[in-house]
Amino acid sequence: MAARRSPCICLSVVFLAMIAVVAVSQIIVEWRQGDSPQIAELFRQKPTRANLRRLESSLESGCRIGQTVRPWMQFARFVLLEDAGDNAILGRDGWFFYRPAVQYLIEPWSPEGGQTQGNVFDAIISFRDDLAKRGIQLLVMPAPNKASVYPEMLTGRTRKETGSVNASTREILVRLKQEGVEILDLFEVYDRAKRVAGSPACYLAQDSHWSPEGMRLAAEAVANRLLDLGWIEKRATKYETRSAPVERHGDVLRMMRVPQVERLFEPQGMDCTQVVDAETGQLYADDPNSPVLVLGDSFLRIFERDEPGSGGFVAHLASNLGFGLSSIVSDGGASTLVRQQLARKPALLKDKRVVVWEFVERDLRFGTEGWQRVPLPAPDGSG
Repeated sequence: MAARRSPCICLSVVFLAMIAVVAVSQIIVEWRQGDSPQIAELFRQKPTRANLRRLESSLESGCRIGQTVRPWMQFARFVLLEDAGDNAILGRDGWFFYRPAVQYLIEPWSPEGGQTQGNVFDAIISFRDDLAKRGIQLLVMPAPNKASVYPEMLTGRTRKETGSVNASTREILVRLKQEGVEILDLFEVYDRAKRVAGSPACYLAQDSHWSPEGMRLAAEAVANRLLDLGWIEKRATKYETRSAPVERHGDVLRMMRVPQVERLFEPQGMDCTQVVDAETGQLYADDPNSPVLVLGDSFLRIFERDEPGSGGFVAHLASNLGFGLSSIVSDGGASTLVRQQLARKPALLKDKRVVVWEFVERDLRFGTEGWQRVPLPAPDGSG
């Protein structure tokens, strides 16, 4: 216990000393520039919560010395306490986890929502019904949180053989299935993959997103489901894949915004593959006239619209189906924003037979704009 206290005490002493040095230095700088010290505002206004927040924001943006010192303090906190900041959690063996996704797993919440959050079931079922009026089928595919698939990499207290650890998500999927919503259960897909000895990880160690292997498994599973349901027939366009390895730090590590911490970790290598039209040699590109529309968030963007390009879920799903797809991608906005975009441009549904809707698991609770009902215009344009 004493050994644990020692780094905390040392860091606390250093932290207090640096606060004093920064405060005094900033006052001197402001005096030399002929300005009144910002900290004096503390004594000129009532100490209300709003006034204190304004002062804190002003100090954060205006204190040049503090801006220089802060990354080093965050670096010290990471090295001594393994504190990765507000958005990241350091797991085991160099794995990082997105904090809201972990919060989703451990904090109670209700999918019934409220006036602000909205009702998950109403939003999904009403969307399914609106599409059905147009003769369009809906396949829903929640992308699991990384911590749901690899809880053992978050904490050693979880056994490796443990499956999905989130009972709330499981209950939501069961209820949606009971309501007749077609669900692609990636939790089962990834659980089977994990049980194969030596199989690649389905998620990136430093990132919140799936790995090239996890993406490939998802695209293959969706293609097989669409073909098995008879919603779509495979077509004759031939696609090939070509190796396009990528190396970069993951998004969760970069969220810390502490270059000193990033330098402690090697960029992660990814064995990506780009999809290429075998006849033209051109990289995969969407087809606005496709019978399939894919909606989703950054899980569709990764590898597809960022490096290496044409190597993500949409391209690989197209390769499995033998024809190009249409897509709407909104980072962090798959719960409501993508449906709002679609409602504003209903012409995108022309000649569509299937909509595949991906959203990350944590957005069941934390989705941008919640889970609003977004009615689609009537098929004849009268609604």
